[in-house]
Amino acid sequence: MQKVYIHPLPVRIWHWTNASGFVLLILTGLQIRYAGTIAVVPFKVAVNLHNWVGFILIGNFFIWLLFYLFTDKIRVYHPELSPAKYFRESFRQLWYYGYGIFRGDPNPHHVSAYHKFNPMQSMSYQIIMMLIVPVQFYTGLLLWDVNRFAGAVAFFGGVRVVDTVHVLIFIFFVFFLFVHVYLATLGHTRTAHFKAMFTGYEEIEVEDEAEPGPEK
Repeated sequence: MQKVYIHPLPVRIWHWTNASGFVLLILTGLQIRYAGTIAVVPFKVAVNLHNWVGFILIGNFFIWLLFYLFTDKIRVYHPELSPAKYFRESFRQLWYYGYGIFRGDPNPHHVSAYHKFNPMQSMSYQIIMMLIVPVQFYTGLLLWDVNRFAGAVAFFGGVRVVDTVHVLIFIFFVFFLFVHVYLATLGHTRTAHFKAMFTGYEEIEVEDEAEPGPEK
C-alpha cells in the first residue's frame, strides 16, 4: 500500500460540516413536514434549528467555492481529458459499477492528488454543487421569510411551487446520502474511504514490482 495525500484539511472540515449539516436539515425537515406525526423536538425548535443550520451551510458552501476557485485544487473537478477520453472513461466506470465490481474486477480509476474523482464523480459533483445545492439554498431562503421575498416567490409561481421544488430536492438528497455512503464503502476495505476523509491520506494499492530475473 502507498499513502497519497488527497484530502487537504480545509476540504475535510468542509466535508464533515456539510455532511452533519445536511443530516440535521433532513431530520428537522422531516419533522417540519410531518409535524403531526413526528415530534422529536418542539416544532418551533425544529424550525429554528433548520433555519440556522441552513445559514451555516450556505456560508460553508461559499468557503468551499472560494477554496476551489483560488487554489489549484479546482483541477480535481476538471481533469485534463479530451471529450472522447472523458466519455470513454465514464463508460468504463459505469461498466465497473454495474457489472465489473460484482466479478471482482479492479476499479479502472486510479486515485492521485489531482485526479481523485473518476469522470462520473467529477460530473455528478459539479452538477450537485453548482446547480442543485444553490437551488436548494435559494428556495430555502425564500421559504424562510415569504413576506420579505414575496416578489421572488410570486415570480417563481407562488409558495406551493417553491416548496415543491425544495421538497423534491430534499428527497433527492435523502437518496444521494445513501448512495454516497454505499459508494464510500467500495475501497480496498469498507472503511478505507471514510478513514481517508479523517486523515487526508488515501491508501492506494500498487502493483508489485517485477522480480529481477536470474543473473547471467
